[in-house]
Amino acid sequence: MKEKTDKLLSVSEVAERLGVIRQRVFQLIQSDRLPAVMVGSQYVIKESDLKLVEDRPIGRPPKDKDSK
Repeated sequence: MKEKTDKLLSVSEVAERLGVIRQRVFQLIQSDRLPAVMVGSQYVIKESDLKLVEDRPIGRPPKDKDSK
């Protein structure tokens, strides 16, 4: 019986699917919100792990008006 395996995606492929730049994908990886594995010198991300960040809010969080 053959097991279903997840497709592995590059940082560029993930950025394209999420509609963000590559730097944002690296930020998600560094903040442990998006699991990734280093293969050589490149990160790879399981396609199924994209669901962990797909529902994130778009854009920057609003600034506090009282922060000045």
